[in-house]
Amino acid sequence: MASLPRLHWSTLGAPTQGLEHRWAAAWALTLDRGATPALPPEDADLWAITAEGAEPPPALARAMAEVGALPIVLLRSQPLDLATVLTWSALGSVRWAPVGEDAPRPGLRPLASHHAPLTAAQALGLGLVGLGPGMQQVLAKARAAAATKATVLLNGESGTGKEVVARAIHRMSAEADGPFVPVHCGAIPENLIESELFGYTKGAFTDARKDTPGKFREADGGTLFLDEVATMPLAAQVRLLRVLQEREVQPLGGGGPVKVDVRVVVATNQDLWKKVQEGAFREDLFYRLEVVPITLPPLRDRREEVPFLAQHFLNRKAREHRLYPKALHPSVDPLLMAMPWPGNVRQLENAIERAIVLSASRPVLTREDFTFLTERVDGGEALVASLPAVSEAAPMASASLPLDLPPDGLDLNQVVSEVEKKLMLQSLQITRGNKKRAAELLGLKRTTFLEKMKRLDLEDAGEDGEAEG
Repeated sequence: MASLPRLHWSTLGAPTQGLEHRWAAAWALTLDRGATPALPPEDADLWAITAEGAEPPPALARAMAEVGALPIVLLRSQPLDLATVLTWSALGSVRWAPVGEDAPRPGLRPLASHHAPLTAAQALGLGLVGLGPGMQQVLAKARAAAATKATVLLNGESGTGKEVVARAIHRMSAEADGPFVPVHCGAIPENLIESELFGYTKGAFTDARKDTPGKFREADGGTLFLDEVATMPLAAQVRLLRVLQEREVQPLGGGGPVKVDVRVVVATNQDLWKKVQEGAFREDLFYRLEVVPITLPPLRDRREEVPFLAQHFLNRKAREHRLYPKALHPSVDPLLMAMPWPGNVRQLENAIERAIVLSASRPVLTREDFTFLTERVDGGEALVASLPAVSEAAPMASASLPLDLPPDGLDLNQVVSEVEKKLMLQSLQITRGNKKRAAELLGLKRTTFLEKMKRLDLEDAGEDGEAEG
């Protein structure tokens, strides 16, 4: 029997209404009823947090800094308003779901017990988020395909993540320990694609100085991913059809056929059926490829995933460039979610990388770091004008503080303490609880920051030794 994915539910003191019993069919559930959240176990696949309050408790921001790429869903029974969404979104990569009898979705996970499990954190590491109905359907078909050796046809615009889904199918399959061999058909000259795919024997042509197995034999026992298959010339299509039918390759130059055990995943950003009608693609091959068709929706149709993907790329690109981890200011999310993204996920990834590189040593990326995105968009100025003001996108920054001395005077120490407390809470929210980065935002040493946290009762004294990520 397949093991259930693990859900850690922190209710923050709110009643569960018995839902933990109804969700037991979909999840192995650990329940945390305390008003202060406890960290999820290491094998957790999803962290659900009841978010009925107007803003998250400070302890939650600190806890979230410890969970890495673990997906987080906020559960709420009350209607959402913009201020609440933006305040809680300051925690980082979170999504919202209603509290009800339907359990939160487990995400990308194999259903058959003989498959190696792919946890939700691993799925996020592959760039797969799967929040909206479109991507949930993609992930459901990917799971079904991974349970068999059926050929998969991935359709979608350029940059939607077809190779990422192909790798996820391979990772979930029984051939996960075998090779994953990607081939970009459009990058190989027409006169070389057959020798690249099917191999050749020594002397088959002028430069054939030794036997070469070809990509199909390299992928034996694993997965061969053929990207931009619509560009394949007709002669190569005939050979590909034979391989799919007979499960054997015939190298160029003679010799006997060689049996191969390969899962084939192909991808295209063109209308393959239209290519068939135009005579540019073989109809019999089309039917052989379209066993499990999966269409990836463009990013503009799954805007709810943008903050998750942005945080994923933010962490990855900082590591690639050997930069200190950076954070996104809450005001950035509305801009990124409003963009049309004609280049899809690839364009978002490049935008995050550009902002990281040009931000130099600043630890937090603001909306100003992404103004270049609207330069090539029709109506870009109107789009920016329609977004919430930065002060509205970060409600805590607009908290009222007395700026003029009242006639009856005031307690200066109390006012200073309130200002310190609000700014420190903001810095912890922006940096997802990382005290070292929060201290840098305020121009403080980490030790000074920790001392102020104790003095202002923002943290228990016993949390001094908390590791910084």
